[in-house]
Amino acid sequence: MIDFKEEIAKKIAEVVQLDKNELMQYIEIPPNAELGDYAFPCFKLAKTLRKAPPMIATEIKENIAIDGKIIEKIDVVGGYLNIYINKETLIKTTLGEVASKKEEYGSSNLGDGKNVVIEYSSPNIAKPFHIGHLRTTVIGGALYKIYKFLGYNVIGINYLGDWGMQFGKVLAGLNLWGNEYDFENNKIQSLLNIYVRFCKEEKNNSELTELARECFKKLEEKDEEALKKWEWIRNVSIENYNKTYSLLNIHFDEYRGEAYYNDKMEAVVKELNAKGLLKDSQGAKIVDLEEYNMPPCIIITSAGTTIYATRDITAFIDRVKSFDFEKMIYVVGGEQKLHFEQFFKVLELMGYGDYVKKSIHVSFGLVVDKTGEKIGTRKGNSVFLEDILNESIEKVKVIINEKNPNLENKEEIARKVGVGAIIFNDLSNSRIKDEIFDWDTILNFQGETGPYMQYIYVRTKGLLEKAGYIPDFENIDCKYLNEKQAIEIVKLIYQFEATIKNAAEKNEPSIIARYLIDLAQAFSNFYNEYKVITENKELQDARLFITLAVGQVLKTGAELLGIEMPDKM
Repeated sequence: MIDFKEEIAKKIAEVVQLDKNELMQYIEIPPNAELGDYAFPCFKLAKTLRKAPPMIATEIKENIAIDGKIIEKIDVVGGYLNIYINKETLIKTTLGEVASKKEEYGSSNLGDGKNVVIEYSSPNIAKPFHIGHLRTTVIGGALYKIYKFLGYNVIGINYLGDWGMQFGKVLAGLNLWGNEYDFENNKIQSLLNIYVRFCKEEKNNSELTELARECFKKLEEKDEEALKKWEWIRNVSIENYNKTYSLLNIHFDEYRGEAYYNDKMEAVVKELNAKGLLKDSQGAKIVDLEEYNMPPCIIITSAGTTIYATRDITAFIDRVKSFDFEKMIYVVGGEQKLHFEQFFKVLELMGYGDYVKKSIHVSFGLVVDKTGEKIGTRKGNSVFLEDILNESIEKVKVIINEKNPNLENKEEIARKVGVGAIIFNDLSNSRIKDEIFDWDTILNFQGETGPYMQYIYVRTKGLLEKAGYIPDFENIDCKYLNEKQAIEIVKLIYQFEATIKNAAEKNEPSIIARYLIDLAQAFSNFYNEYKVITENKELQDARLFITLAVGQVLKTGAELLGIEMPDKM
């Protein structure tokens, strides 16, 4: 496919005698089509060329080679060059690539041979999946798919919280009250109930705390019975989580929880000590980070136990050895910012600076209701993600029964729309912002939502089904796609691959979500203005193909976010 930015940069480079690749970085897409397809701000060259930007723009326009095949015309507006691309070339280049690549349109081999490790979701076992883990799960899941689509070898890791004193409490509670709970019908809820009960009762009974310590000590000492029960708890938890992951279309390559690193931490502590980084502090062993304006990083507590920083450092080193990664992405809430700054600094001091530079903390905001209050409890109980997803599916069923009661495959469509609505709501705004959870917005079929985007996709499917055939691109006459609305669609489709690359570069799935809304709205504008099914066969073929292209890109983009598309609604 022709890279129009590169072609423009080449021609400008011939005039100003500067590096083409540098010039490419300056080329912009104007805010509206009246200002051209691309804009080049000559302000960037004023210092180098020692001329005023309007003068530079005029000189470039007067000397640039325009053959009409790629650049149709150039206007000078102030210090800008407004550049108009030949529309027939744009259409043939873009739709020809869609016809050729089909479902792979937008993909690339950018990441060929490069490993990207993504740590995401990472719930604490022995508890149902809480809504607080929604964001890390869907953001991480989207990044996994985006990087894979760009040709990277992606390793998705679920870093389970599967070790620590809390499991001493769960094991002690199981020993005391296990026969009082309904493990046959609801294992994970029963484990949670035992843990909550234990925490409540130990406040007034110090013997329970001691009992929990003894149980956890047995785990650490690899007592056979204790380990067997812990493994059962872990397996029950993963089995429960997989139901939610299946609904959300989430995949992991490895479940490497904290427990995986139990026998690897001693070597790391020795390495820290050998490099002179460990210091004694009130009975604990720390790495002093005062020089870097950070609190100390605790490695061994005053009780002689390791802490999550110890495990994270160990996990990082293990991943360096296992994967030799190009990027290591941690999808973890913004409240952990200091923790990442600390343990990255420790790793840098240990000599892993080159890999620390390749590591990114992809942070995100909270899930809040429309009043801005954090969603964490409902009538004193935890809000479980599976309940939210099922509630969304049920709400969509109600809408279907009201608007299209005879629709086939209601269950499957309700699942795709209901779950897709939850995912899209999370990913449609910048991840750093809090996600506002409001049912009226999430399930709105008219707003900038998942259901709206799915509805437009279904409309494209319906038009193709009504026509009864898919036109051959080789027979498409581009003159039938010269309307402003059609050109706007083609320009958006052309930008699809660049949009995906931009989302990966910024680790920001919302860039794709916003793009899908723009494309859906552009097609809606086109559809509302012009008939796709017409008596003129050549005109119909051209409009059907652009309809096909829109549907294909909407589906591919949605799948990158983890959203399935229904064929009917």
